[in-house]
Amino acid sequence: MRDQALTRKQFVTGATLAAATVTAAFPAIIHSPSAAAETLKIGETDELTGTYAALGRSQQRGEQLAMERWNAKGGVLGRKVELVAEDNQADPGVAVQKARKLVNDDKCVALIGTVSSAVALATSNAAATLNTVFMDAGGHADDITGKNCHWTTFQVCHTTWALTHANGFAIAEKYGKKWYLITPDYAFGHALARGYNDVIQKVGGQIVENDLAPLGTTDFSTYLTKVTAKKPDVLVVLNNGNDFINTMKQASSFGILAKIPVAGPYAELEALWALPTVARVGFWGTEWYYKDSIVFGSHNAEALTFVNEYRKRFGEPPTARSCFGYAGMDRLLWAFNEAKSTDPVKVSKALAGAEFTSVWAGASSFRTQDHEMMWPMWNGTIRPQGTPQDKYDVIDVTSVQPAEKIFITAAEAAKECSLGYPG
Repeated sequence: MRDQALTRKQFVTGATLAAATVTAAFPAIIHSPSAAAETLKIGETDELTGTYAALGRSQQRGEQLAMERWNAKGGVLGRKVELVAEDNQADPGVAVQKARKLVNDDKCVALIGTVSSAVALATSNAAATLNTVFMDAGGHADDITGKNCHWTTFQVCHTTWALTHANGFAIAEKYGKKWYLITPDYAFGHALARGYNDVIQKVGGQIVENDLAPLGTTDFSTYLTKVTAKKPDVLVVLNNGNDFINTMKQASSFGILAKIPVAGPYAELEALWALPTVARVGFWGTEWYYKDSIVFGSHNAEALTFVNEYRKRFGEPPTARSCFGYAGMDRLLWAFNEAKSTDPVKVSKALAGAEFTSVWAGASSFRTQDHEMMWPMWNGTIRPQGTPQDKYDVIDVTSVQPAEKIFITAAEAAKECSLGYPG
């Protein structure tokens, strides 16, 4: 059964305990007050520099608040929790090195983090060889809990299949069935394109172009100058992070956003806030939204406390990435407590299938067949100026898609994934 929601007093107590070592930009190693020998170490591997730095920072902040929450309640297994952070630099090779360091040298009992799907896949494989539970906070590729699944890995964020099937049919209904895609050229983008291709086939439409752009591209003119000539009903942007920002800015300067509707699987608040208002347009998915009533339900004290304390600490609202970090860390620490052990098999089996409530309404769980977290997706349109009461409130949520409508079925998951628990 889920622990009780965090009170403001508990949150503030946790913040006070860590205040001497925690700032908005967390240091490489985040220490709890107790001695290292007495702490339970969790290894964080996030993209803290480069294209996805803002997203990695948000995940780290959410992880930190969840850790403080548990420390304020007395810790886990009678020990304070310590977050040991490493920058994986959005590089799969570096990520593997950092995972090994965190487990072998720093003696971390679990891993959490990642933004890039390529990094998440590499970290997942490393964690499996290290016999260590890995909470994939933000790597979305289907293969993470599909054909590349491991009993050690749990995926918090939505799969790319869920992202595309949560709003693909609405895109076709709103704008038409001729789509132009700009896609990041790595595992995440390819998986998104496959998902949208499934949608467009089901609605009898056509992808007129699928341009693959390398991760970290700064000049998208090569792709954008072809869009108008193809006469699509909608420009579908699959980029994320700084690549999303550059795509949208340049699409605006070329006049494309004034002529052609734009949409995509999801728009991250970190990127939307960084855009000029003229480029804040379109119809997008969002994986969690701090202002939507569905997030809070009627009495979700934990969600309200999370949003209020996060905003007080960092001067801005939590994003979906903040939610990934918070929910992932909370469940990971819950599983250690529930298993009454740091044994990875016991922790994994405690996590799989256990229902819980979190900072959104309704019950969720990590599905036993593939360890994917089952939870809803939100869709909405962008309001460029925010609202008079809140400049950060730039998404007008128009619908919520329940988990059972957007993920592959449990039977399909069982065919895709063989977890391979140790005998």
